[in-house]
Amino acid sequence: MHPSRYISRLRLSHFRNYASAALDLDGRHLVLVGSNGAGKTNLLEAVSLLSPGRGLRGVPFEDVASQGSDGLWAVAATVETPEGPVDIGTGAGGPEGGRRVRINGANARTIEEMSAYLRVLWLTPAMDGLFTGPASERRRFLDRLVTTLLPGHSAQVSDFEKTMRQRNRLLDENADPVWIDAVEVQMAAAAAAVHFARTDSLGELQALIAAGVDQTSFPAARLALTPLFEDRHEAQSSAALEADLRALWRANRNLDRAAGRTLVGPHRIDLEVRHAQKDMPAALGSTGEQKALLIGLILAHARLVKRSAGIAPFLLLDEVAAHLDPNRRAALFAALDSLGTQCFMTGTDPMLFEALADSAQRVTVKDGRLAREPG
Repeated sequence: MHPSRYISRLRLSHFRNYASAALDLDGRHLVLVGSNGAGKTNLLEAVSLLSPGRGLRGVPFEDVASQGSDGLWAVAATVETPEGPVDIGTGAGGPEGGRRVRINGANARTIEEMSAYLRVLWLTPAMDGLFTGPASERRRFLDRLVTTLLPGHSAQVSDFEKTMRQRNRLLDENADPVWIDAVEVQMAAAAAAVHFARTDSLGELQALIAAGVDQTSFPAARLALTPLFEDRHEAQSSAALEADLRALWRANRNLDRAAGRTLVGPHRIDLEVRHAQKDMPAALGSTGEQKALLIGLILAHARLVKRSAGIAPFLLLDEVAAHLDPNRRAALFAALDSLGTQCFMTGTDPMLFEALADSAQRVTVKDGRLAREPG
């Protein structure tokens, strides 16, 4: 299935190990083949920055600039849409830090404006330990999923974390309680927005997974969030949850001051994942089962985004084929085609992608240089 929305041009400047790079694409999937360290993942990271947040590695923006450069990195793409081509670029923000975004030559007012034209999801080897690793990694994964569905979510998470740091600092300094009250009001508003975005998105995703649990080649996930509070029911409205959080934080100030951190809030929840068919925690599955479960979860969320936003997300799959047997690889490629999206995949062995035949373009990556293969 040829996608109705795809990247037709991609340009990098002073990004990681690319002094410059250019790719012209025709809507088919893209397979990047090369040795470890050649720059395959760097190119995926560049595409991931065409979305809110810090991309698939989650690093500060100044860290992506080429070594020895002046720090002014840039990523630019032309996205073909049903309404016509759109030029999107992002790059170093200059002296003020951060990054800037331009759409069709004009400065965007917000990072989230990119999401009107494309959404991006990814799967990397660093996520292989998601189900057995710390809760913070699962929260970050969940927030990435939610942001793909609700682009403003990443800003809400950032606002909450910023105000929480302010509160922790004020507690440490024994600041005027009036100041702490004011910060807790802002913090509670951001916390409620984050919490309900997570729960609503997770509910939609779980419903979609449950509806298709018998029609997938990958294990289905059963998803839940741990409770926000240990000893009380969670409020069902934003205003009520904000009030509960403010009262709890006010009562816990001495405890939080002693701990040096805020002990209750959306930053403490965990994403619980179970293998639906086996009814067991995902963390107890084999390495292969966990990988397949994660792939199934990403594919299900891609379907949800397509249904809810009307935009099939671009998928960035880093070294994913090497962990799958031939049947699962074929199932993955079939699922990608049915999504009607463009997928960028990487690997060290071109044989892993033979089943894609002419549905993919192939590019060899070596030392930050790109060479298109015939076909």
